This record gives sequence, C-alpha cells and structure tokens, in this order.
Amino acid sequence: MGQIKVEKCEIEGLYVITPAVHGDDRGYFMESYNLNDMKEQGLDMVFVQDNQSMSKKGVLRGLHFQKQFPQGKLVRVIRGRVFDVAVDIRKESKTFGKWFGIELTAENKKQFYVSPGFAHGFLVLSDEAEFCYKVTDFYHPGDEGGIAWNDPEVGINWPEIVGEYNGTANAEGYTLTDGTKILLSEKDQKTLTLKETIK
Repeated sequence: MGQIKVEKCEIEGLYVITPAVHGDDRGYFMESYNLNDMKEQGLDMVFVQDNQSMSKKGVLRGLHFQKQFPQGKLVRVIRGRVFDVAVDIRKESKTFGKWFGIELTAENKKQFYVSPGFAHGFLVLSDEAEFCYKVTDFYHPGDEGGIAWNDPEVGINWPEIVGEYNGTANAEGYTLTDGTKILLSEKDQKTLTLKETIK
C-alpha cells in the first residue's frame, strides 16, 4: 500500500499520479496500477479495457470525447514524450472550457487520470511515442465526438507548436519549432470549436 502519489489538479476530476519506482544498477520495478492503492486515495473507478498506440513526432490526436458512453481514462507513456491535455466539457461545471496539460514521458513515469466529461488529446514531442491507457467503459463505434485542438477560446498552449489559427482545425501551416509538420487524422481536421460542438 502507499505506492503512489496522487495530486488533484486545479480542475475537479483530473489527477496526476506518480508511482513509486524501485531501481538499482540492474533496472527498475514499479506497479503501474494497484486497485487497493487507488481506492486508498479515493479513486474507485473500475477499468474494463487497456489500449495502446504508437505515434510519430508531430502527431496530434484529439480532442476526443464520448457522447453517450463517456469514459474515464488513466493514461501514461511507456516510450517517448507527449504533451497530454484534458478540456472540461461539462456544461454545468464552473471550469467549463478550461484545460489542463501535462508532459508524460517514459522517464517521469507519471500517469494522468481524466474523468468522464472531458475532451482529451495529446501531441507527440519525441521521434516516436507509445501511449497506454485504461478506460472505464468499452469503445462504442459511432459514439466519439471531437472539438478543435486549436480552438482559440479554449486557448490550449501546445508546447513547441508554431503557426497561425486559420479559422479551422486543419493543421496546414502549423509545425513544431524544429519544422516537423503537425499531423492530424482526417476526422480531427474537421472538428469544430467547443462553442459550436457543446450546445
């Protein structure tokens, strides 16, 4: 017990979790998830599925949310470096439209829990990144929604991105500071602003 440190973020429903890492000259060991430790910290969500993805530098996935079957997500990076973001899309929330971001890396081993009611996305800052996450509900085809990653009213400060907002979610003209193009899925390029999406 007591193998994790949990920090509440300024937006209710978001938590940064740091595991205890035991290392020596051979390597390290850590518990990436322990139900009892989570419950001890007041986090009693139940996960039903593990997912993993690999993305190249400049890939930006998001901002995604589920419409009828919202998921809580416990995310971490096992290779590389990403900037991970959650945006509060709960209309009744006092922090509606506010965002929180954190850098997740294979080295810092931090995890980020995003409760249901948030749009979520991440930007890959390393040559490649492997991203793992647990979810509290199964994937339901056709249930995914999205908001524009560059919505000026939300105003996410994506690190290392340069470019001017052109009125759409299209990433044309945006790059990382080293010239790497920002890569979005076709679906993510067609997303609308928060105000246009959540009515």
